[in-house]
Parts: sequence; structure tokens; C-alpha cells
Amino acid sequence: MHRTGWILSGIVIAFMAADAGSNLLAIAPIKKAALETGYPLDQMWLIGALALICLVLYAIPTTSVLGAIILTGFLGGAITSHLRVAGTLTPEMIVSLILGVTAWGGLWFRDPRIRALIPRRHNVVHSAALADASRSRNRAIS
Repeated sequence: MHRTGWILSGIVIAFMAADAGSNLLAIAPIKKAALETGYPLDQMWLIGALALICLVLYAIPTTSVLGAIILTGFLGGAITSHLRVAGTLTPEMIVSLILGVTAWGGLWFRDPRIRALIPRRHNVVHSAALADASRSRNRAIS
């Protein structure tokens, strides 16, 4: 389970590294996207730096939850920017959405704290059944 989490997280880390690098270097497709979305070209380095911060926080196990939260906001901003310009669903929005889900999925597999907060469905049912059984037992004892 832990290995699966790191594989999924590695995919997110690789995509974010590519995004951060391309923004920091301001390559041609990034310049084109910046013009289309209305971002000033001289601020692309800032977007790249923010992506890099998200990536580093997410990759370090002790700060991974904070990184996932900030990464979710970053990707939400990307989705909103594309929606504002396109007015409809775009491939960039789908990629951002998939990255966000994959980031949390990877974290779920590699971090027991997240699994405790977001249990699988059968665990929730099982927990509810245990709580009912405990209440029944307490009534029988009283």
C-alpha cells in the first residue's frame, strides 16, 4: 500500500516539477498560455516558484499534508483560470483535476493519518456496526 502511494505521489511530483520548470524558464507554450489566460509574462516565474513550493512540501513526508492542501488550492486556481477564459471544460482543467485527485490518492496510500481521516466505505460501515454493537452491549449490561 505504501509503495502504491509513492508511485501515485511520484506521478504528481513529476508533473509538478515539469510545470514548475516550464514556468520558471518561461518556455514558449507557457508564454502563450499566460497571454491566453491574462497573466503578465513577468509573473510566470512566481507561478513556477509557487508550483515548486507545492511540490517540495508535498514530497517531504512530514509536510506532505500541508503540501497536498496548498497543491489543491494551486490546482483549483489553475482550473478557475482556464474556466474563466474558455467558459467550458478544457484538457488543462481535466489534467489539473486528475492531478489533485491523484495527489490525495497517493497521500491516502502512503500516510495512515489520511487513511484515518478518509476511511474506505466498508470501514465506515464496519465502524458504525461496532458502535451499534457497543451500544447494545452497554444496554444489556445496565
